[in-house]
Amino acid sequence: MLFPTTLVGSYPQPDWLIDREKLAGRFPPRVRMRELWRIPEPFLAQAQDDATVLAIKAQEEAGLDIVTDGEMRRESYSNRFATALSGVDLDNPGTALDRSGHPNPVPRIVGKIRRLHPVQVADLEFLKRHTRRTVKITVPGPFTMSQQAQNEFYPSEAELALDYAAAVNEEIQDLFAAGADIVQLDEPYMQARPEKARLYGLQALNRALEGVTGRTAVHICFGYAAIIHQRPSGYSFLPELAACPCRQISVETAQSHLDCEVLSKLGGKQIMVGAIDLSDMTVESPQTVAERVRRALKYVSPENVIIAPDCGMKYLPREVAFGKMRAMAEAAKILRQEFGG
Repeated sequence: MLFPTTLVGSYPQPDWLIDREKLAGRFPPRVRMRELWRIPEPFLAQAQDDATVLAIKAQEEAGLDIVTDGEMRRESYSNRFATALSGVDLDNPGTALDRSGHPNPVPRIVGKIRRLHPVQVADLEFLKRHTRRTVKITVPGPFTMSQQAQNEFYPSEAELALDYAAAVNEEIQDLFAAGADIVQLDEPYMQARPEKARLYGLQALNRALEGVTGRTAVHICFGYAAIIHQRPSGYSFLPELAACPCRQISVETAQSHLDCEVLSKLGGKQIMVGAIDLSDMTVESPQTVAERVRRALKYVSPENVIIAPDCGMKYLPREVAFGKMRAMAEAAKILRQEFGG
């Protein structure tokens, strides 16, 4: 199929599940923030399951081809995995600057980072039980986690990133063994801190993908539109991903009006073209979405294009998110008719 459609990862959590006003009023959590959940702990897992079913069915009803679990069980894209590892003092968080330059509570590293057990395999298995479509699960990338931590143990950030990479690699291997069709690594901090990404971030990413034979993706963006309002028109770190073994690269093009010529430097990769502007609460027409994808098609062949939002939909109103998903699916129909797919 040409122009398959998918989310980057997250879908809006229901208001009955999480305090969305409190969530939107702060930077994305890097440590656990259980006070965000509206459901008492004895019933929280059941409520998260119910919200996940709703998110899956919304994606199916909108017409998406590749379905995620919507990240309903997460306070942020990274903190659920990052705080499940050994070597982290969960009771005494550290502080690090967020990509906006503001201090944020983060995991404080006091020992060797190791994965103690599978973290998201049960999430994947639940997803597979509730859809017959192609499924994708997302995992935070090692470089990004190393930037969202206060290091008090490792001699260097590079060594910390490599141990995060080993933990991520174990998780990826288990996710594919459990039946994942696609595993996506989220690495937004490669764009935010390109010098460090070049110095050791790509090495850590490659280590996370070492020996992995399943279909993998890497997402790199300018940050959530609800939090980071000013966008550059080009990536500070993107062509370098041609040197990683991932099959798919997820980029945003809509809000930033990206000069898509840079995509020509990622030869051979499938590109998840971010064609939904998450800063705009207006639902795009299918024609608008199709035109955004056409800008990328000047540099990427149709068989290598996947249609997606710029980033996670976590902060959108649900009715807006659903409308934007449907616009993606309708845009895909337009483009398939145009390109014979």
